Amino acid sequence: MAVDLQSVSEATSGAVGALLSTTILYPLDTCKTKYQAEVKAHGQQKYRYLSDVLWEAISTRQIVSLYQGLGTKNLQSFIAQFVYFYGYSYFKRLYLERSGFNSIGTKANLILAAAAGACTAIVTQPLDTASSRMQTSAFGKSKGLWQTLTAGTWSEAFDGLGISLLLTTNPAIQYTVFDQLKQRHLKRNQNITEKGSSPEALSALSAFMLGAISKSIATFLTYPAIRFVQFSYAYHI
Repeated sequence: MAVDLQSVSEATSGAVGALLSTTILYPLDTCKTKYQAEVKAHGQQKYRYLSDVLWEAISTRQIVSLYQGLGTKNLQSFIAQFVYFYGYSYFKRLYLERSGFNSIGTKANLILAAAAGACTAIVTQPLDTASSRMQTSAFGKSKGLWQTLTAGTWSEAFDGLGISLLLTTNPAIQYTVFDQLKQRHLKRNQNITEKGSSPEALSALSAFMLGAISKSIATFLTYPAIRFVQFSYAYHI
């Protein structure tokens, strides 16, 4: 089967972008993950506020530990985004070729995005489990990737796969909303400029704004499931 070079290009761009954003925001993500996954001990919460996690790292001189598991997270993020973007782009192209339509409707877009998300979840679940365990371990006590994965059985590495498959609705919603907003934005620009054809790409600022809006909507709608995942990790560590 021939390689879809356009899908590979889009997948690589998406993966590199995910790698950059993951690295920049990782300390905040570690604080959020530790805060959400905290197990109550003796009826007392160790962290009352998200900032308490950051303060603990500062007071114990463990700032570097906010980056524990970054390598694994970056590997998981790169692979996940590459697989997702490639699958999503490839499925869309295949759908348009087979259906003969010029555009994809909202319902079809959600289904294709969910299918790409399911493939991604299955491929990257062990890395996702490992990175979450690293983040929620005590500061300075995080193990390496192989030690983390082999600490339990391989079936345990796929703990949470069911809920991860459910969470494929998050990127499905995100990229469906993004695509719909993108089409409307480009169509509006076409009407404003009165050109014969709409531009093929968004500006960097427009892409950033539409991406932020679509991600916010997807996160808001799927947040209960996201919280469930964090709590499930807490009780397996």
